Amino acid sequence: MSVTGSLAESASMIRVAFVGKGGAGKSTIAGTFARLLARRGQPVLALDSDPMPGLPYSLGVGVDDHPIPDDVVVAGPEGGPRWVLRPGLDAAAIVDRYAARCPDGVRYLQFGNLWGHVVRLQQAQHAWSQVVEELDRDSWHLVGDLPGGTRQAMFGWGKYADTVCVVVEPTVKSMHTARRLLTLSGARWGPSRLVLVVNKARDGSDAARVSERLGLEAAAVVPHDGTAGRADRRGAAPLDSAPGGPLAGAVDGLVDHVVSLYSLGREVTQ
Repeated sequence: MSVTGSLAESASMIRVAFVGKGGAGKSTIAGTFARLLARRGQPVLALDSDPMPGLPYSLGVGVDDHPIPDDVVVAGPEGGPRWVLRPGLDAAAIVDRYAARCPDGVRYLQFGNLWGHVVRLQQAQHAWSQVVEELDRDSWHLVGDLPGGTRQAMFGWGKYADTVCVVVEPTVKSMHTARRLLTLSGARWGPSRLVLVVNKARDGSDAARVSERLGLEAAAVVPHDGTAGRADRRGAAPLDSAPGGPLAGAVDGLVDHVVSLYSLGREVTQ
């Protein structure tokens, strides 16, 4: 069932971030989610704070590293932040000038990578904080992708999101990471909604085992999809390689679910 019309009726724009253990498939799901959401006729900004970004591949954009240039960040004032955006630049200008244009109308903004010295990454991270703080959230649906693991999530890098999707594959290590990430609901900045997404499920027992282990029902179960894996090895987006495949169908259902949380005013908390 599609709930396309409910986007226009929603009282607020969707702000969602995807987290999970490295390799769980969160970047693949996040990029697919962003594109399917954009197909419903609303502006979507994909935010990538992963120093080793995988999100652009699932967005179908022809870059593997597209960070903001170093010169947009300058030393901050005495007694203030160490780094700030260059005078004359604000969040809207950053998006307009530096966000890549992706299929389906998604804009993609990447902060930080591991090319060069770590100072460059620190500069980008400070710029990220300023941009997400100043961003006009009434103008964009935000879909964020955080690095694998718990560090960035626990330090509040996803605090722009009021919905956090925890992506977990049916392995012990992935479930262990997910259990820690589900404690985000208790953080000072914690999201109002936590959504569990089981990925790479080979049968119904995989999803049941994850839900039982974590004590939370899965909002979406993404089946193991060989076409998605083959597309990933070629650097292709699942929506371009298999637009009618199992992964695309399951993520479209996830979009329905998240949209309904905003449209109906429901909350999913841990």
